[in-house]
Amino acid sequence: MAKVSFDEVRQLWQPEDKDALLSILNLVGDKWSQRILWVLMKQPRRFTELLEVIPGISRRMLTHTLRQLERDGLVSHKVRAGARSSFEYDITPLGKTLREPVLQLALWVGKNREEIEANRKAYDNAHN
Repeated sequence: MAKVSFDEVRQLWQPEDKDALLSILNLVGDKWSQRILWVLMKQPRRFTELLEVIPGISRRMLTHTLRQLERDGLVSHKVRAGARSSFEYDITPLGKTLREPVLQLALWVGKNREEIEANRKAYDNAHN
């Protein structure tokens, strides 16, 4: 992944655009959005499959998050016909552009987890 300068980011983040940009950043950085996108990057899934493979997510939260991701064009759905019709969700071409940043962030977490956990422990010990 190419290095990004603060100046490049500042050019995109004009004061009048701040609220819109932060709302998008909050969505793609949300824990449920991250988990849904991670799963869908591997393969399309039905709603019930997403419930099964994403521990702790409620039906309500899954529905809400999928709607937000679809609204932003990161996820799409289609109706699967059959004895019991169901929705199948997939990541869109725009959503696929998040693959590298998400993988880079996951790699950073993996490389720095032990140091962060040690810092948390030291902080908690000093402040309890």
